[in-house]
Amino acid sequence: MDASALLAQVARGEDSTRQFKADIHNAESLASEMAAFANSEGGTLFLGVADDGSVPGLSRADVSRINQLISNAASQLVRSPLTVHTENVVLENGNVVIVLTVPKGMDKPYFDKNGVIWLKTGSDKRRVNSKEELRRLFQISNQFHADELPTKAGIDKLDKLRFRDFLRDVYQQDYPESLEDLTRLLQNMNLATDAGKLNLAGVLMFAERPEWIVPQFVVKAIRYPGNAIHATDYIDTEDFAGPLRKIFDDAHAFIMRNLHKIQAGRGVNSPGQPEIPPGVFEELLVNALVHRDYLVSAAIRIFIFDDRIEIISPGHLPNNLTVEKIKAGNSNIRNPILVSYVAKGLLPYHGLGSGIKRALAEWPDIDFIDDNEGCLFKAIVRRKAVSTDTLVTDSPKKESVSPKMASMLSPDINAAIMDMIRQDSTVTSEIIAKSLNVSKRTILRRLEELKGQGVVRRIGPNKGGSWEVVE
Repeated sequence: MDASALLAQVARGEDSTRQFKADIHNAESLASEMAAFANSEGGTLFLGVADDGSVPGLSRADVSRINQLISNAASQLVRSPLTVHTENVVLENGNVVIVLTVPKGMDKPYFDKNGVIWLKTGSDKRRVNSKEELRRLFQISNQFHADELPTKAGIDKLDKLRFRDFLRDVYQQDYPESLEDLTRLLQNMNLATDAGKLNLAGVLMFAERPEWIVPQFVVKAIRYPGNAIHATDYIDTEDFAGPLRKIFDDAHAFIMRNLHKIQAGRGVNSPGQPEIPPGVFEELLVNALVHRDYLVSAAIRIFIFDDRIEIISPGHLPNNLTVEKIKAGNSNIRNPILVSYVAKGLLPYHGLGSGIKRALAEWPDIDFIDDNEGCLFKAIVRRKAVSTDTLVTDSPKKESVSPKMASMLSPDINAAIMDMIRQDSTVTSEIIAKSLNVSKRTILRRLEELKGQGVVRRIGPNKGGSWEVVE
């Protein structure tokens, strides 16, 4: 680096990868800065540059003294020791700026002399105080994985039928007769702790009611009208809980029922094909369930809009993975226990690193966003505009649009409900939900809205009564 390149770097100011120090006398303070960079994404210390961006530089005597401080701090005051790189840049006034580069650490977390873990936050640094952050640092270095976390669930919370069927189908093994044998088997399968409690992987895959134990690890899905999130208005919504296989099946079914069906060259009486191949969402849902960050207490979210479907997973891409790398088939196992059992057929899993490539092969119009600040990963499947002439409706012989399509093409599903009531005043909420292909809960909410607006009313009891549209 020459002086002009140095000044260009200094002109960009301090941030999470650049730090200015006019001078330094305390090796322990320098060690904490090094540890913060190593625990983050790495960075550069410019020694001889003031906080205001002026560049006085260092004298030759200062350079010798500081180089000794750097050596001591990197080797003696940071655990594990760091290998850093220094470069001396000579200024026009004859003074020197030491450019100290600290690489991203490969053996995280790094501690200072006092056992404190530091992280970069913008141009400053802060202590790591929470257990969750500490676990994530160990997770990054593959010393710890979220799916092996112990839970408070005992072996009695196991879904015995589900686990029995898994043992029979995968291992051709009978279900243990005694609790002692069952506990030992679960421990040997890395599904239970030494203390006899199910770990997170065991709960997610084989507990009878995982949502009672870890209620945050569910999937929340919403179908919005139009192309933006609405505060109160939606067409369909549902939360999915249970073992991973049940969550996968239910979430996949939700997406498929909210897709258009197109004729695709078939006869008018054919059931039609989904506008986007189902395999695309199989791959993306498996990826979300298996590779999400289970140290983040948040649900996977599915948003369906007119022009796109978004699947949002807690946790950004781990370690050195980028969107370009996962498109090329690279991967990093965040939850190895889950991956090992999913590969045995628990979910439709076709091999490590191949899911994203397979989804793109079936439907190239998919965008991926790795949001480090928001700590999430988003897959956006773009929908193509579909002509109403090619759509398959429930009544293909009629020229009018079916109630389902009316709800999908109109921003308000209420009109479709009122049309069905006009046609049959005794129609039930179950029949309306099935006809419009939305959840019963959505229909009940909409009916209450219509009653509150005075446009429909209920005549007689809930069972045996009828509806009336107030014209």
